[in-house]
Order: sequence, then C-alpha cells, then structure tokens
Amino acid sequence: MKKLIYAVAFMLATYAIEAQVKTPQPSPKTTVQQVVGLTDVTLDYSRPSAKGRTIFGDLVPFGKLWRTGANLNSMITFSDDVTIDGKALPKGKYALFTVPKADNWEIIFYKTTDNWGTPEEFKESDVALRANAKPILTDRRVETFTLSIGNISNDAADLEIAWEKTFVALKFEVPSKKAAMASIAKVLAGPTAGDYFSAAQYYYQANIDHNKALEFINKAIGMVKPGEDAPFWHLRLKSLIQAKLGDKKGAIETAKLSLAGAQKEKNDDYVKMNNDSIKEWSK
Repeated sequence: MKKLIYAVAFMLATYAIEAQVKTPQPSPKTTVQQVVGLTDVTLDYSRPSAKGRTIFGDLVPFGKLWRTGANLNSMITFSDDVTIDGKALPKGKYALFTVPKADNWEIIFYKTTDNWGTPEEFKESDVALRANAKPILTDRRVETFTLSIGNISNDAADLEIAWEKTFVALKFEVPSKKAAMASIAKVLAGPTAGDYFSAAQYYYQANIDHNKALEFINKAIGMVKPGEDAPFWHLRLKSLIQAKLGDKKGAIETAKLSLAGAQKEKNDDYVKMNNDSIKEWSK
C-alpha cells in the first residue's frame, strides 16, 4: 500500500513540475517580414496595448530613452546595407530605441540586441546610427503598439511606428538599382567556369548524361586564362567522366594533370584519389 502511495505522490509531483499554466501574454510577440526592392527587412517585437492609458508624455515620458515596445528589444534586420538620412547603415540586426518628444523623435539603431528593455549601460560605441523623424498626431487611435514597413517602392520604404494617436515614419533607402544592375550584368555575361563545373558535377553524379557532363567540364576548363593551370578538382571530375564513358586512356592522362596540380597545392586527398584512380584504370 505504501509503495502505491509513494508512486502516486511521485507521479503527482512530476506532473506539477512539468505542467505549465498557459495564459495570453499581455504584450504578444510578433514578426513582420517585408521585401523592399531586393532587400529583406524583418521586424521582431512585442506589442503592448494602451488599455485606456495616456501613452506619450505620460506612460512613455518625453525626452527619455524608450525601449520602443515591450519585453525584449524590438529588433529590425536588413539583408543589405541601407541608407537613412544620407548615412549608411550596414546590413544586420539592430535593436530599436527611441527618444520621443512632442515635436521630434530620435530613432536609434543599436548593435547590442539582447537587452530586456533599455540597456543597463547605454554605450555610444554600440550606436550604429541615429536619425530624426517628425511625429504626426492622428484622429485614429491605435490601441496596440505597431511597428510596420510602409510606403514601399523599389528603392525605399518607411519604418513606421504607431500607438495611441501618434504616428512616426522614418524613410530608409535600399540598393535595389545597384543589385539589379549587378545581377543583369552577371547573367548577360553568361555562365562562369564554376557554373559549368556545377552542371557537369550534377550530370555526372545524377548519372543523367555523361557526354553532356563532359561538354560542361570542358567548357569550364576552357575558360582558364592563358598561362594559368586548370583547377585540379575540375580535372579530377573530367577524368571521372572520361572513365565513365569508357575512355580510360584519356582519363589517366587527365588524372595525371589533376595529380600534378594537387601535388603543387599540397592537397593530399586529391593526390591519393588520383593515384588510386590511375592505378585502377591502368589494369
């Protein structure tokens, strides 16, 4: 009987430890993902609600550093370098802090993102960029604190902050034109040696069309600049394809070239693979 009582008590204690009461969060977390031009922009933040309170100038004092949300830092991530107020902000993740005022908001992009609220010690060296934006008082009341990306074009968008009857928009510019022109130039220039190598490797490994694979790898090797040696890994792949096509004599000749390149670069793995293959194909 005692064993049964102990077993039940143990089970109840374990359940008490593992069980967790689930209730709605007062400031639920959200993530916003938006593409601006060719740049990915992500917002991660918690959303407190006004609940009848006066927010700016009261709950959030004017002139003081504000966490700009609730709980952990509100964060913004850019996949490319952006420009704000003519100043460059490198790509990456930043905590968003603000200093609200009745006639002006200072918006701060902060490098350290693991604070709960504002940093215990605010370091100027962690400030990536400061910018200013004018607040607008609106007739529409926003109950729940909102960060969003709006006014989107190919080259720019606004980081928007809205709560109660205050709306703030900060414009940022993205390098869409530069990225698009670079992409167009790359594509129109045609495939690179690496592209041909990847295609040849896929055709060989997938056992699709070894003649086509040989065509691709020959194009890759043919793009080597005069006076330079073909990469030994390109030659290694060509030798494997030749062997697969039954041309063992040609495979051995190519493998010897790959071997010489691997020895020159002191790549022991390729030295061994080529020696093993030459031995096998010479039988």
